Amino acid sequence: MHNRKLYTIDTISEFHKISGLPKPQHPLISLVDYRLVEYQIEESEISWVQDLYFIGFKRDIQGKFHYGQSQYDFDEGLMSFIGPRQVVRLNISKTEKKPSGYLLAFHPDFIWNTSLAKTINNYKFFGYDVNEALFLSEKEEETLIGLFKAIEKEYQSGIDEFTQNIVISQIEVILNYCERFYQRQFITRKKTNHQVLEKLEIILDGYFKDDVIDKGLPTAHWIAEQLNMSTNYLGSLLKSLTGQTTQQHIHEKLIEKAKEKLSTTALSVSEIAYGLGFEHPQSFSKLFKTKTNQSPLEFRSRFH
Repeated sequence: MHNRKLYTIDTISEFHKISGLPKPQHPLISLVDYRLVEYQIEESEISWVQDLYFIGFKRDIQGKFHYGQSQYDFDEGLMSFIGPRQVVRLNISKTEKKPSGYLLAFHPDFIWNTSLAKTINNYKFFGYDVNEALFLSEKEEETLIGLFKAIEKEYQSGIDEFTQNIVISQIEVILNYCERFYQRQFITRKKTNHQVLEKLEIILDGYFKDDVIDKGLPTAHWIAEQLNMSTNYLGSLLKSLTGQTTQQHIHEKLIEKAKEKLSTTALSVSEIAYGLGFEHPQSFSKLFKTKTNQSPLEFRSRFH
């Protein structure tokens, strides 16, 4: 099996160099026009791990783009987001047709000690898989491209004491717009999303069908894997649809099953707790009390 080289891209300059671009005008941030990118490698596939943030608007990208375990054909306008220390793999097409779109790349040092450094981890889409990218309407495209161009104009017009704060605020506006547009995407894909809810219910019912002493409690990551989604995307989707996180959905199902066992069996509270995957009965009792305002025994006393 051929071992492909894994490139490391730690700086904006290194990304420009591997992409066949001129030296960047700013050492920590760059807006790249995809039409100008010419990857400087002989292989048909390039893999890299980066120490950069990427916010990309892409249209007509040739070849396959891999990120995490997923791949995507970019034949529509869409946004994708990649954070530092993530592995990216790109199959490079040698066709003459040029892709279009923009990539905003910035180094973590650019946002160090700013308001964005404190909040960027709240934008969960930096952890979405590539097939969970954001599809844009023409109006949304215009809004975001306008912001991209404003950032480019700002750092090209000369760097002064205001440049960083102005650009940071523009990146924050882009990210907040993308939060809004993702909410729109969740809402407009109702049929698909409700199918996810149905599948989630089936997965949880199947998990708790028998005692799960050996399996333990299901995790949000495990649930997401069963649904072929990233943990972040599933969490955001469920929050948008139901107001609850994946973990809260798991807890709801746990309480439902616990109530069933408390009301229809003579099993002890400890036996029920172990049967539902808890290592410690006290943890089960605490969760039950938190969710129902009653202890398991208080709930059972209503039926016996």
